[in-house]
Amino acid sequence: MSRLDSFIRRLTAQRDILNAIADLVEDIEGPVLEFGLGNGRTYDHLREKFPDRRIIAFDWEVRSYSASTPEPQDMVTGNIRDSGQAFLGIDAALAHADIGTGHDEIDAVTLTWLPQLMAGVLAPNGFAVSGLPLEHPELTALPLPEGIKEGRYFLYRRV
Repeated sequence: MSRLDSFIRRLTAQRDILNAIADLVEDIEGPVLEFGLGNGRTYDHLREKFPDRRIIAFDWEVRSYSASTPEPQDMVTGNIRDSGQAFLGIDAALAHADIGTGHDEIDAVTLTWLPQLMAGVLAPNGFAVSGLPLEHPELTALPLPEGIKEGRYFLYRRV
C-alpha cells in the first residue's frame, strides 16, 4: 500500500471513530483533549462535533492554520509528555492522540508514557482515541466501527 493510501485510511479511520462515538461523548461531562494539533484538521472536526465543549490542544509549537488554531488559553505548547502531566485528573470526556511517527523506535518511546497520560486525563467512562495502541489497566479496548481494519486506529474507554 502506498504511503498516500495508508495516510488516507488512517485519517478515514480517525474520522469514522470520532463520528461513531460523538453521541456517547455528549453524555459525559468534561473537556476534549487533542494531543498533537498539527495543522488543526482534527481539532477543526472536534469543534464541529462538540461546538459547546472546551477543547484543549497540545503540540510542540503552533503550526496549525489560523482558522484551526485554539484560543491561547486552550493551546498548550511544549513537550506533550511533560505538559500533559498538568492535566492529569481533568476528567476529560474524550482524549485523542495522533502523535505516532511511523518509526518503531520513536513510537516505542512514546508508548512508555502515552497510555498513562491518556488514562490519567480521562473521566470514568471517558473515551481514548489513538493512532497508537494504548496498553493500560484502566483502558478497555472497544470494537471499532464497521469498515475499520484492526490495528489501523484504536478506541478505548476508561474503566
